[in-house]
Amino acid sequence: MAQRAADWLKQAQRDLALAEQARATGWHEWACFAAHQAADTAAKALYQHLGRLGWGHVVARLLQELPEELRLPPELIEEAHELDTYYIPTRYPDSHAAGAPFEHYSARQSERAVDYARAIITFVRHHLAEPSDGR
Repeated sequence: MAQRAADWLKQAQRDLALAEQARATGWHEWACFAAHQAADTAAKALYQHLGRLGWGHVVARLLQELPEELRLPPELIEEAHELDTYYIPTRYPDSHAAGAPFEHYSARQSERAVDYARAIITFVRHHLAEPSDGR
């Protein structure tokens, strides 16, 4: 497997920048979705760094399945669970009983989502700075 961790991390940072822009302009559903994407992509950067393949889009599961020696803070898992709730319903009207997705997301939600994604990216960036033995 080619080592592409840096590419994945760069994309995660760009996804986070998009989430921040969407939040700042009131597009809260897109901020939440882009924050989820940023966390998802960051987690996959860490899998790449470890010489593994991260599959799927459930950020909490991706983080939970990382090796124990990474000492993943439990609050990151909890935050990832919230981010996972933004993967589909932020984009599809039939995910809600009524209303368009944008009508269901607030500034507070998008602020939390951006903060949670930033925390996951920070964790990943820290571990990418360390050498990996590919385990």
